[in-house]
Amino acid sequence: MKTYSIGQFAEEIGITIQTLRNWDKTDKLKPSYTTPSGHRYYSQQQLDMYLGLYEQEKERLVIGYCRVSSSKQKDDLERQVENMKTYLIQQGKPFEIITDVGSGINYNKKGLNILIDKVLAYQVETVVVMYKDRLLRFGYELLDSLFAKYGTNIQIIDSTPKIEDQELVEDLIQIVTVFSCKLQGRRAHKAKKMIEELIKYDSHE
Repeated sequence: MKTYSIGQFAEEIGITIQTLRNWDKTDKLKPSYTTPSGHRYYSQQQLDMYLGLYEQEKERLVIGYCRVSSSKQKDDLERQVENMKTYLIQQGKPFEIITDVGSGINYNKKGLNILIDKVLAYQVETVVVMYKDRLLRFGYELLDSLFAKYGTNIQIIDSTPKIEDQELVEDLIQIVTVFSCKLQGRRAHKAKKMIEELIKYDSHE
């Protein structure tokens, strides 16, 4: 795929090099690649998207993303959605709600995939989540960096540290289960006992 230096890209879209540098710093438009020495390069896809996108900037969506870890938390998901709708209506911009039921360490959830596809298609202005871990428990910073390259920012409504025991236990069960499948003998037995204890703890919640 063809790439453009910062000077070439600035000339193609009719702005100054300094404006592109400012956009990089404010996450409005990140380079496709930055060399270790600091030289910025932009992709053909970025150029194509920019030329067709920024004329329609106002049409980009705000997406509220709501997630719970299991079907047992259906009521919590409904509350999240209602709170999210209330918040987004007050912002006065077109919005869409995407919901997911799945672990915070599962990177292949249906809703998350839909969200990523929309961001990569330059359709999303802002992704709004109630709490940071609603998006992903691990890997949030990677997703934040990826979205920024497509001009999408992530907004967290409540940045207060929050731990929900049930969801944390379910995530731990999934992690231990995956690794226990690769173990044998006494190690596998210990992992199995750990899973049983976690499940027992979860059932008492």
